[in-house]
Amino acid sequence: MKIKYSILSILLGAVAFSGCQNLTEDPKANLTPGTYFKTQSDLDGAVSAIYIQFARDGAWGFTNRSTSYFGSDDFTTDPGLNKEDFRLFDRLSGGSGNGSMVAQWQGPWQGIYQANNVITNYAKVNSTEEQKNQSAGQAYFLRALGYYYLVRTFGPVPVILTPIDVDDRPDRDPIEKVYEAIIADLQKAKELLPVKFENAPGKADQMAARSLLADVYLTMTGWPLNQASNYAQAAAEADAVIKSGQFNLSTPYAQVFTTNNGPESIFGLQYNVNGGLPLRSSGSSSVPLDEVATNGSSGWDDYYPEINFYKKAPKCKRTDDTFYTTLKLRQPDGKTFKLVPWDSPETHARHPYYKKFRAGLNGDGVSETETAINSINPSTNKVYDIIRYPLVLLAYAEASAMSGGGPTAASYAAINEVRKRAGLPNLTPGLSANAFRDSVVYERAYEFAGEFGVRWFDIVRLQLLPKIVAERSPEENPIPANTNFAQKYLAPIPVNEMARNPKWKQNEGY
Repeated sequence: MKIKYSILSILLGAVAFSGCQNLTEDPKANLTPGTYFKTQSDLDGAVSAIYIQFARDGAWGFTNRSTSYFGSDDFTTDPGLNKEDFRLFDRLSGGSGNGSMVAQWQGPWQGIYQANNVITNYAKVNSTEEQKNQSAGQAYFLRALGYYYLVRTFGPVPVILTPIDVDDRPDRDPIEKVYEAIIADLQKAKELLPVKFENAPGKADQMAARSLLADVYLTMTGWPLNQASNYAQAAAEADAVIKSGQFNLSTPYAQVFTTNNGPESIFGLQYNVNGGLPLRSSGSSSVPLDEVATNGSSGWDDYYPEINFYKKAPKCKRTDDTFYTTLKLRQPDGKTFKLVPWDSPETHARHPYYKKFRAGLNGDGVSETETAINSINPSTNKVYDIIRYPLVLLAYAEASAMSGGGPTAASYAAINEVRKRAGLPNLTPGLSANAFRDSVVYERAYEFAGEFGVRWFDIVRLQLLPKIVAERSPEENPIPANTNFAQKYLAPIPVNEMARNPKWKQNEGY
């Protein structure tokens, strides 16, 4: 693997993100880790740069962060147009040369490199122990976050916990070792971080670390590790977040996706169009090609749900707020619109779309009324929530039921809190452990429909590809006959990385 860290990229990233650094001379001439990490301001800039590496367009700022997750039933794409990279994975046929998949690989690694810089150098900074620990805690959290997405997406990856030379070629480590590193980092983050940062949206805190740790333990109970003993630990971490009383579901579901940093946002990446850091997976990306605004802007048709995933959704307010089912077709006069259903022959794709990703922040994505579209913008200021409180509630519900031989009253209370906000009745009482787990997985599919791999990672850990493919509409992009589903739960290592690391063995099936 090509490993490289750059003090220059730390500085420039921090400037773009926070605007608090003032470079008056060429930093390339005299900055090294030894000369840069001196003050708390230096350290703050370095930590800000880690967040940027994850948030930028070449990482998690655009829809390509989910390229290999298009095998899920909550994601599909156009049968034509310029969507080949997404379409290949939608057909379970993606390969290592897929250009869009590079963001899934390179984004987390760049964040990990920068986190390693901070963790290696933070102790030497002239600052208080509390401030230094808070900076280091964020770096540990973000490094764990990067590895968590890498190991679930690509399987074995090198565990690199210090800056190393650009010419080094470390081996891929076993999945178990990657998870050991993730857990160690999150435990360290819990130790160093405050329970909550006041007036500092976007900073990872102790609750973010505990929430992510709950999700990590839950994932470890399924494929490929199948460590059922981790259900109890997942439940314990999630329970601690619930009992903190810091989060709630008081925000109406639709409003969650049009506002920033609400009471259920545990960790989200912050975006700023004017600062050169836009979120580009809301607005245009999720809008039909058929829709053209009065100002001439149009949709990109990048992603939308599969037909049968939509049809299987529960009948509730959350479903109404999730899916976009009546398209607005601009008429020849350029001012009026014809409203047609998603499956009308007048539409290009004949699919429902996602309503919840259209608006961006208060309409800076799609500005529209019930009967007209004023503008469609691909760059928004919307926070991208990686961890929302319902993820913790549903993790606790499943983990507590599976660790105790069946759901408890607290297990039911957790899932019913999510269902109540959705507009659904309480879940049927008296379910077995497995039936309750299946109900939680179904609930998570629709609470987090279309959200950054949540559904895909359930499909992976529970090995659900045969089931969801069997239920797939014939109208979807066709999956080749004799596809070996067992080989499709991991993405291939990008071809350039394989070329740089000739000793690596490609994932099976690629």
